[in-house]
Amino acid sequence: MPVQIALGSALILVTIVISGLVFLAMESLFLRFHGWLVRPPHPRRQMLVLCATALTVLGLVTISVWIWALAFLQLGVFNNLETSVYFALVAFTTLGFGDIIIGNEWRLLGGMLAANGLLNIGMSTAILIEVMRQLRLAQAEYKQRESED
Repeated sequence: MPVQIALGSALILVTIVISGLVFLAMESLFLRFHGWLVRPPHPRRQMLVLCATALTVLGLVTISVWIWALAFLQLGVFNNLETSVYFALVAFTTLGFGDIIIGNEWRLLGGMLAANGLLNIGMSTAILIEVMRQLRLAQAEYKQRESED
């Protein structure tokens, strides 16, 4: 049990650090293009930022699932890559079909994987909302300044 908890905690930490680094890079990118993003036409730029952020989140989910799947494969939990990826995806998204079950000696990892998915998806949702909120506020400020001039 301590090995499962340590390994699961390490995998969760890795996926969170990767997400954090990617979101910092996104923030840097958005700051670089801030002047362009706040100018009209606003709906097109909002859609661009929304799509870029959503695709980034999807990419992070994919990376996280693959990290877990490769860990399962390395540990010998599953016999092939497809089964590892499938189980990791189903558990990460908390879909939990139950058609593939992890062995008793590693079952705590399944729960930790689901908790990792909940945490990452919640964090990604919060960041997506904050990105859009900040963009709309900046666009409103730009619009206000333009109307004052």
